[in-house]
Amino acid sequence: MIEMKNKRMKIARVECDMTQEQLADAVGVTRQTIGLIEAGKYNPSISLCIEICKALNKSLDDLFWPES
Repeated sequence: MIEMKNKRMKIARVECDMTQEQLADAVGVTRQTIGLIEAGKYNPSISLCIEICKALNKSLDDLFWPES
């Protein structure tokens, strides 16, 4: 399930025409952190998930919660 989460996040980032660096700057983390989240190697805190959603204009459901 983590892999799907991260694909949705990456797709949303690309749709916003943002690089990993730009998203990282927008949410206050390093580019490496965004890369690790997208690679499924880092599980972000809920507060970071919320910041990512705000930056990408998406909901938590859109990016991080598994589909039923």
